[in-house]
Amino acid sequence: MADTTIEAASSPATTQTDDHNQQHQQRAHRHAPLPPALDLYGIDNLLSDEERLVRDTVRDFVRERVLPIIGEHFEAGTFPKALIPEVAQLGLLGMHIQGYGCAGMSAVAYGLACQELEYGDSGLRSFVSVQGSLAMFPISAFGSEEQKQRWLPRMAKGEVIGCFGLTEPDHGSDPSGMETRARRDGDSYILNGTKMWITNGGIADLAVVWAKAEDGIRGFLVERGTPGFTTSDVHHKLSLRASITSELHFEDCRIPAENMLPNVRGLRGPLSCLDEARYGIAWGANGAARACYEAALDYAKSRTQFDRPIGGFQLTQQKLVNMATELVKAQLLALQLGRLKDQGMAHPVQVSLAKRNNVREALHTAREARSVLGANGVTLEYPISRHMNNLESVYTYEGTDDIHTLIVGQAITGLNAFS
Repeated sequence: MADTTIEAASSPATTQTDDHNQQHQQRAHRHAPLPPALDLYGIDNLLSDEERLVRDTVRDFVRERVLPIIGEHFEAGTFPKALIPEVAQLGLLGMHIQGYGCAGMSAVAYGLACQELEYGDSGLRSFVSVQGSLAMFPISAFGSEEQKQRWLPRMAKGEVIGCFGLTEPDHGSDPSGMETRARRDGDSYILNGTKMWITNGGIADLAVVWAKAEDGIRGFLVERGTPGFTTSDVHHKLSLRASITSELHFEDCRIPAENMLPNVRGLRGPLSCLDEARYGIAWGANGAARACYEAALDYAKSRTQFDRPIGGFQLTQQKLVNMATELVKAQLLALQLGRLKDQGMAHPVQVSLAKRNNVREALHTAREARSVLGANGVTLEYPISRHMNNLESVYTYEGTDDIHTLIVGQAITGLNAFS
């Protein structure tokens, strides 16, 4: 038996096993190159060449055209309207819609564009999101062929700006309680009511308005200049200052019956639009978070206190690590949601989960980043407080954090906590 054991130990098969184990041990002691601080999980490698091209194109645009001017617009409370033709030329308006002059890009590509736009400012991403997901999408999904042909090509070119009228002064989280009414009168509808907190409202050429008609909630296309349709902008905002927020007023506003979206009835219409917008927000919030993290990281490595960079102190490193970790998690969450959406498998609950998590963590990142910069963090010399203020609105619009909590809660328990 002893001879057999010795012989087996020196057999070719055993020698190969030993070699394999030795190679495995050597590999175990080797490490991959240190990952970059802005891509700790190699997420860039999970993107296709086309997706990276979209991201990098929008990233370059934001760095070259948006960042040099956005602080001034935020301080002045103005929207950079001069950028609209450039945004349209890049193909970003309705970029996830097929046909009618739209780019027809994937959901992931659209998400990456939203991420880079919000790296610049939430107001710019909101403009693109409202135009594509809240104004163009319902026309594409629920409109007649005539409506699609008339509006979508011009909206993709930025020649027609749209807005989305759902929220009302007394009905935010519960749109079923809306008071705006549409009464049929011959070959027209007469609209009466008010919509509130409407992005792009003051510059919109076309409003997609949801109102209660005799047969349920319907969507209507209302053109600027229609008698009885007026807008008024909201002023004195401390958030989304580089964005136009308005009220829409309808007083015996008569519109042709053919301006009704024919292919949807009930809350399914506006809620499906909101899911499109929430998807873009889930990505966009990561752009704001990354901007804050980058600013805090750069500052921590250059700012010296007690004769050393503050990045060398344990508490500062803890803050930076928390920011980096949550950013990685949020990016992976958004990417998986985008992959599901491109496969036709995304569910509104998944959208709510991603919107809730990513905005919540982006807001926390902004606050942590501000603490790293101290007093400098509250100035427009750095982007952090601008993003932090903007994210307070993003935290609320397209479904508050509480509403998304209840959506996910109902999904996992089967119990409705809304009523």
